[in-house]
Amino acid sequence: MSQARNVCRARGARLTPSREAVLQLIWQNHKPIGAYALIEQLAKLNGKRVLPPTVYRAIDFLLGLGLIHRIASLNSFIGCPFPDSAHSDLFLVCRACGSAAECSAEGINSAIATTAARAGFTAESQSVEILGLCPQCSLQSTEPAE
Repeated sequence: MSQARNVCRARGARLTPSREAVLQLIWQNHKPIGAYALIEQLAKLNGKRVLPPTVYRAIDFLLGLGLIHRIASLNSFIGCPFPDSAHSDLFLVCRACGSAAECSAEGINSAIATTAARAGFTAESQSVEILGLCPQCSLQSTEPAE
């Protein structure tokens, strides 16, 4: 949270209590989480119904500051471990348990930039999602059945 507050302060943005609550829920889940799951969890925390526009505004704010990322294939969100640095979004998404890890791969970034430049295209952002099995699920799938 201190990193998020620093990013907001540096950019002159305000991390309101509702924005902070959404960010905390996204980070504490350790897996990508969808907007409606966030709405349900916020209602449990607050003891009252939270309207979807409130959550979507918080998500848009957090996305705009790079504090979270959207994983399009899952229509869900995950916290960004390095919001202060320019980076592309490369996610390893486990099809079994639903976990996702953000990684950096300069070779992929360079290939995308080169390809875009050859096409005369100005890339503004990029996101690569790789679906597979995380180490734990991969290990479980190779264990013999009893």
